[in-house]
Amino acid sequence: KEVKQNTMNSIAVGIIEDEPIVRESLVTFFGDQPNLEVVCQVKSLEEFQEMYQDPTNQAPDVILLDIGLPGMSGLEGIRVIKKIIPDTDVIMLTTYEESDTIFKALCAGACSYLSKRSSLSQILEAITVVHHGGSYMSPSIARKVVKYFSPSDHSKKELLTPRQQQIVSGLVEGLSYKMIADSS
Repeated sequence: KEVKQNTMNSIAVGIIEDEPIVRESLVTFFGDQPNLEVVCQVKSLEEFQEMYQDPTNQAPDVILLDIGLPGMSGLEGIRVIKKIIPDTDVIMLTTYEESDTIFKALCAGACSYLSKRSSLSQILEAITVVHHGGSYMSPSIARKVVKYFSPSDHSKKELLTPRQQQIVSGLVEGLSYKMIADSS
């Protein structure tokens, strides 16, 4: 197989996913994309930490992160990833679609949230949008965020601090996590 060189236009992608079928499907699909290179594919955050103890390993621009992982969960792992590689954008790719889980992930530093029911082309679009400074959410996830902020649902708003509400509002508006941080 031909080895792709990571060019200036190429997006380096990391995948942290414990389900082999999902991980292999992503790697195969991304391998066919001229502007992507998978630089990290591991099944746990512990493996990720081990891999990046070696500073010569190429850091991903964007990481697809599952929540339900063996060992440390994806929610706990967002901060770990940001500590190791602060400039990497984290996209949650998961089966968890509960509002509480979505907000915890976004408030911890994920810039996008996708359902595993998303098509490969939607996942590719999310990576591209995020790499260019935006945020991306599956339509069903975006609907939950919008519904949360609808005028009729005031009871749940108190679950988030004003700063957390500002972060989620910024994400709904399509701002990147970095742009939201700069606005505070």
